Amino acid sequence: MSKRSVLVVDDEEHGRVLVKQYLKAHDHFFVAGECHNGLEAIKYINGMEPDLVFLDIQMPGADGFEVLQRIEHVPRIIFTTAFDQYAIKAFEINAVDYLLKPYTRERFDNAMTRLNTTPQQLSSLMAEVTATRGSYPERIMVEHKKRYQNIPVAAIIYMKANRDYTEVHTASGSYLSTLGISIIEGKFDPAKFIRIHRSVIVNMDHVQELYRDAGKTLLVMDNGLELNVGRNYLGHIKNLII
Repeated sequence: MSKRSVLVVDDEEHGRVLVKQYLKAHDHFFVAGECHNGLEAIKYINGMEPDLVFLDIQMPGADGFEVLQRIEHVPRIIFTTAFDQYAIKAFEINAVDYLLKPYTRERFDNAMTRLNTTPQQLSSLMAEVTATRGSYPERIMVEHKKRYQNIPVAAIIYMKANRDYTEVHTASGSYLSTLGISIIEGKFDPAKFIRIHRSVIVNMDHVQELYRDAGKTLLVMDNGLELNVGRNYLGHIKNLII
């Protein structure tokens, strides 16, 4: 049996590394390339015509669904994302599976066995994924001086990526999580915690105002801090303007 080509698309390096690591156990597949944003993915999919694409959803340039709207070659798609709210839409466009980060090797292997899934089976997969959704936490435990401190989620003003870690900032102090910012993002209510930059998530309850200056869009937090809204994330904020 000839090997089938795979393209890995994720703006986070550790996300791409995990897919490549788990894929080693599947001998009939090989990684033909990888992309770190949506525009690259469109170019690579149309040019390489891979058999299978592991596709992140929220990425700079174009999100996963926009990628699928702009490609000519249509491969099998397995979504890999930290957000569970897109599951139904993913199955509506006949995705093979929807891997919710952080996922295990066993969950990855299950996705690979579904490559021959028929459209009639998608409704049961949709039900399976949506049934795993949990409620968003009201409090979290964060590390501070070799101990874990219990803080309310509502107290978080913003979160910022720090390499493979995430800084969690509140009015009373700052903490460092060992989780990457994309994984952290999936743990909180997306209606309140909005990504405004590749490395920054804000709690909208702590946003005081928005203004534009010298071509930049800035959010002013209630502690006086000003945060720049990345160009690729302006849509997340524009959706809130009425």
